[in-house]
Amino acid sequence: MNTQTSYLIKDAKIVNEGRIVNGNVYIKNGLIERIEENSKSIDGNYTIVDAAGHYLLPGVIDDQVHFREPGLEYKADIYTESKAAVAGGVTSFMEMPNTIPPALTVDLLEDKYKRAAKKSLANYSFYMGASNDNLDEVLKVDPAKVCGLKVFMGSSTGNMLVDNDETLENIFSKVHMLIATHCEDEATIRKNQNYFFKKLGDNAKADIHPKIRTAEACYLSSSKAVNLAKKHGTRLHILHLSTAKEMELFDSTLPLNEKKITAEVCIHHLWFSDKDYSSKGNLIKWNPAIKTENDREALWNALQEGKLDVVATDHAPHTLEEKQRQYFHSPSGGPMVQHSLVAMLEFVNQNKIDMESVVEKMCHNPAILFNVEKRGFIRKGYFADLVLVDPNETWKVSKENILYKCGWSPMEGVNFNWKVKKTFINGILVYDDGKFNEKHKGMRLTFFRPS
Repeated sequence: MNTQTSYLIKDAKIVNEGRIVNGNVYIKNGLIERIEENSKSIDGNYTIVDAAGHYLLPGVIDDQVHFREPGLEYKADIYTESKAAVAGGVTSFMEMPNTIPPALTVDLLEDKYKRAAKKSLANYSFYMGASNDNLDEVLKVDPAKVCGLKVFMGSSTGNMLVDNDETLENIFSKVHMLIATHCEDEATIRKNQNYFFKKLGDNAKADIHPKIRTAEACYLSSSKAVNLAKKHGTRLHILHLSTAKEMELFDSTLPLNEKKITAEVCIHHLWFSDKDYSSKGNLIKWNPAIKTENDREALWNALQEGKLDVVATDHAPHTLEEKQRQYFHSPSGGPMVQHSLVAMLEFVNQNKIDMESVVEKMCHNPAILFNVEKRGFIRKGYFADLVLVDPNETWKVSKENILYKCGWSPMEGVNFNWKVKKTFINGILVYDDGKFNEKHKGMRLTFFRPS
């Protein structure tokens, strides 16, 4: 590792492993050299960062983003979205395979890693994609070098809908790395979509989205995935859960490192409900759909109980022009990585969750769940991926401070009372209160798994 600045983050409120303690964190050669609790002393030749009154967190690991490269760079790219992520305290991301071309071969997957090595400010991993006919390619993947296999058990772009039962049986029985699924039943969705298109046509508004992509469609698919995983002993991670009904599929009694089946919830499903379609329209059109207040409350309960293990974003930018099209012609998805951490910290102020649990769900648990090497915790010898946040700096999301390439956010106009001040990645201060060290590039994540 190249010679680099050594830092002493002094007098921080360190949030880590279920505790908040005052102390100092020393960074040297990209790693956390040591942690001194309740210490005011300064030892050695370090650049001092005065963190008094601020909270120091492990860097956020976002297990589900779409950065649109290659093929869709007019919406977003690895450079722009990783920059927005770093400004939001996200130090590592796992990106989805539905680009153009989709990452359905080992060579196409490795091309994305080569791009990230040149462009990404944050640490990175990329999912291999599954299709109905690429199992041979999937089985070539080294599980120690790739976050997982993404299976779209609902509609996706390109040749990525896996709807063949024999293919699903083969994937769940033969793949020995983590399988992450998008679960919505395609037949149910198509039936509902045809009904509403005939009924409303171009008069349709975004509020019909959860009536098309229903709770039933979600449950049919997620329960199928769970049953397949139980049948074959598969390591299954279900992404962006959105309904109360699905929560009965998950276990809150086992510790995370013993779970074979895990679950994720996304910020937008915790923040919005179907009542927000009237004001936000297609800007909150995601798949799976944002559903009822009852569903949102059930997600919160499941998060607190431990049925939902991870909070992520499903960051999926589109241009504003695309999102302003008539409902049936507007794509699903929206940007969120710059605002995910501060959104969760805002929930701390609302007593929906505590600080320690935010860190657990956004930092610790992704590291445990994906077996990420030496990240996700503030521990001696771990990579110094760290975020310093101010709990008392109010700011408003506006076009002037949105960093996404698409230039908009469903959070626009929201006042946040927490602000990310500094982000360290691999021991380097990459984001410093609005300024970036763009010479730094992130590292490829590695995973401690048998190959």
